[in-house]
Amino acid sequence: PQPAACLLVSRSQLTCVSALLSVFVAAPMGLGMEVMAPPIINALNGSSVKLSCTFNSCYKVENKQFSLNWTYQECRNCSEELFLQFRMKIMNKQLDRFGNRVEFTGNPTKYDVSFTLKNVQLEDEGTYNCYVLNPPDRHRGHASISLKVLTQEPPKHDSTVAVIVGASVGGFLAVVILVLMVVKCVRRKKQQRLNTDDQKTEEEGKTDGEGNPDEGTK
Repeated sequence: PQPAACLLVSRSQLTCVSALLSVFVAAPMGLGMEVMAPPIINALNGSSVKLSCTFNSCYKVENKQFSLNWTYQECRNCSEELFLQFRMKIMNKQLDRFGNRVEFTGNPTKYDVSFTLKNVQLEDEGTYNCYVLNPPDRHRGHASISLKVLTQEPPKHDSTVAVIVGASVGGFLAVVILVLMVVKCVRRKKQQRLNTDDQKTEEEGKTDGEGNPDEGTK
């Protein structure tokens, strides 16, 4: 499927392809969780728009430990305003800016933490930050979306070629990311087993030293 950044046709086919590829490479394969979101979303004034955010994790989502924060920034140097949070359940902070126009439409157990913004207004433009933590992962993942509000729908262009090329390249990148995630999970769980085995060996050594007298003292 095309990302939301391409739902309203971009100025050129290249822009649409770039937005599509950015969805797959938005977060590097590092120590933190991989959180993915389209970098730019265009929305028509007065419409509803879904701000998509998904994540990858080696572990199953447990509501008691999982946490999610959605924040809004009006400008680059502005402070972040928390408006949506998950702590055991979804909690809307009901900022005056959004009122009751925010609806959580994701499903954390399916690694989806998206939300829908209804009746989009011009003042809703800005940066939306998605923060996710899913223990035992120790590092919080982050992705951001720049929302652009349009006053009129842009002229339509034939983007068939761009969509085909983007889908092909995007599909390949998705496979690569999946393989890297599997390798990462296997390595992480193997390291955890090694740490557990080392700890058990150390404890057994201490027990043997305290409970069994040395042969030379018999």
